[in-house]
Amino acid sequence: MKKINIFFERKPLKMICLGFSSGLPILLVFSTLSVWLVKAGISRSTVTLFSWAGFAYAFKYLWSPVVDNYKLPIFKKFGHRRSWLLLTQLFIIASLILTAFTDPKESLFFTALFITILAFFSATQDILIDAFRIESAPQSLQGPLSSMYIAGYRIAMLVAGAGSLWLASFFGTEIYDQNVWKKVYLIMSIFMLIGVFATMVSDEPKLKRDFNYDNHIKFLITIFIAVIGFILLYSIIDNPFEKKEILLSFLFSTIRLVICFIFSYLIISLLIFIKFAPKNKISKSYMGPILNFIKRYGRFAFLILLLISLYRIADIVMGVMANVFYLEKGYKISEIATYSKFFGVFATILGGFIGGYCSYKFGTMKSLFFGALIAASSNLLFAWLAISPISIDFLITVITADNISSGFAGAAFVIYLSGLTSIKFTATQYALFSSIMLFLPKLIAGYAGGWVDYMGYPYFFSLTAFLGLPVLFLIIWISKVAPVKN
Repeated sequence: MKKINIFFERKPLKMICLGFSSGLPILLVFSTLSVWLVKAGISRSTVTLFSWAGFAYAFKYLWSPVVDNYKLPIFKKFGHRRSWLLLTQLFIIASLILTAFTDPKESLFFTALFITILAFFSATQDILIDAFRIESAPQSLQGPLSSMYIAGYRIAMLVAGAGSLWLASFFGTEIYDQNVWKKVYLIMSIFMLIGVFATMVSDEPKLKRDFNYDNHIKFLITIFIAVIGFILLYSIIDNPFEKKEILLSFLFSTIRLVICFIFSYLIISLLIFIKFAPKNKISKSYMGPILNFIKRYGRFAFLILLLISLYRIADIVMGVMANVFYLEKGYKISEIATYSKFFGVFATILGGFIGGYCSYKFGTMKSLFFGALIAASSNLLFAWLAISPISIDFLITVITADNISSGFAGAAFVIYLSGLTSIKFTATQYALFSSIMLFLPKLIAGYAGGWVDYMGYPYFFSLTAFLGLPVLFLIIWISKVAPVKN
C-alpha cells in the first residue's frame, strides 16, 4: 500500500503538471504543425524538413551549462531552477501566440522562425524539468517521479495532439482557413498556464550553488555569440543537392553541421584566447560532465553514447511521417484526432506504466532490450497498413500496437538515462544524453519526405524498422560489460 501511496504525494502530483508543461509544446512543433502545413498546401518534403526545428532538442547541451550555472537577475524569490523554469514557460506562451498569427501559405519563413523559437524554449524547459526532477528526490523515488512525469507528458500530448485536431475539425478544416489554426494555437497557449502554476507552487531543490556573476555573464555572452555564429554560417551555406539527390543532400547536410560546430568551437577558442571568455568556467561546464561520465564508465563510455544515439531512431524517423501518411492514405482529421491522438495517447500511457513496472521487476537493461525490439517491430505494421485498404479497424490496431511499444520503450529509456546521470552535473549531463539521443534521428527524419518520394511508404516503414536492429546487439553487449551505475 505504501508503494501505491507514493504516487499521491505532493512531489509526484506536481510532477504530473510539469510533465504536462513539457509535453504540450512538442506536438505543436511537430505533429499538429504537420497537419496545418499539409492543409496549407506545403509539399511533403518541406513538411518533414520542419522536423529540423527539433534540433533545438538535439543541441540543448550547448546551452544547458548556462541554465545550470547562471543565476537569473529576475524572479529571484523562486530560486535558481524555478526562476529559469518560469521564464522559459512565459517565452513558450509568447512563441505559441506569435505562431498563431502566422500563415504558412503566405509566409512560410515566419512560421518556421516562431516554431524554431518555440522549440528552443521548449527544449530549455526540458533541461530544467529533468534537472528539477532528479534533484528533487533520491534515486529510490525517481521511478514514481518519472512515471508521473511521463503520465503528465502523455496527457499533454493528448491535449496538443487529439485536442488540437478536434478543435481544428470543430472550427472547420475542409477548406484551409488560417483563422482555424490561429484559434487552435491560442487555446494551446492557455493550457501552458498549468505548467506556470506547477512552477509557482513547487519547492526549489535544496542544493547549494556557487555563483560568480562576472564569469557567468561573460560565459553567457560567449555561448550566445557561438550559437549565433552557428546559425548564421548554417544559413549561409546552401545545399546544392537539395531536392535533387537525397543521399548526397543528407551527407552534405551532415558535413555542414560538422563545419558549423567547428566554427562555433573556433569562436569560443578565440574569445578564450583574447581573455574575454572564462576558460576555467567553460572547461568545467562542458568538459566536467563528459569527464565525469567517462571516469565512471571508462572504455565503455563510447558504447553507451552510441546506444543512446541509436535507441529511438526507429520510432523518431517513422513518427515524423505518421500524420502525413494518415492524410495521404485518406483518413480524416477527426479520425486521426480520435484514434491516433486520443486513444493512442492512452495506449502510450499504458505502455509507459508497463515499461516502468518491467524495469522495476526485471531490470532496466532487459526492459530496454524489449522496448527497442517492439518499437522497431511496430513499424512493420505501418508498412502493412500502407498496402492495406482504408479501414478504421486496421488503423486502430496499428496505432494501439505502435503507441504501447513506444510508451514502453520511452519509459525504460528515461529510467536508463536517469541512472546514467550524476547528481553533480544533473542538468548538463542529462541534456547531453538527450541531445545525443535526438541528433542523428532528427537529422535523418528531416529527409523522411524525400525518402518516401523515392521508395514509397511500404519500403520506407520497413527501412525504419531495420534501423532499430543494431540497437538490440548494443544492448546485449552493454548489459554484460557496462550495466547502469547509480
